[in-house]
Amino acid sequence: MRPSRAGAAAVLTLAAACSSADAPVQAQADEGAQPIECAIGPGAGFGPDCLVERAEIDGTIVLTVRHADGGFRRFAQLPEGRGLVAYDGADPVEQTLAGEVLEVAIAGERYRFAARPSQGTDAGE
Repeated sequence: MRPSRAGAAAVLTLAAACSSADAPVQAQADEGAQPIECAIGPGAGFGPDCLVERAEIDGTIVLTVRHADGGFRRFAQLPEGRGLVAYDGADPVEQTLAGEVLEVAIAGERYRFAARPSQGTDAGE
């Protein structure tokens, strides 16, 4: 069965959220990385502890999420911003869209990305 996708309902946008200027993860991330809420590990609560970097690799938008402990996870953005899939690795991705927040869960880790609901599609393409 395919992982749940937020589907055509969302276009991902990265927005600055609350962050701690002293967080260790800041030193590992590229300049311009945006803070996001994440919950790393079983039973962890959400906090503004991760940074996300956006890059284009071979025509694919790749989001690298850096954890405060030095770990990271990479996601590929689906065409037209319809959600995310694991960029490397075989773990399935589950996604839930609630308003303007796309929550992504993978292998016991959860991330909250800012999302903008799609206003429809262009039928002329």
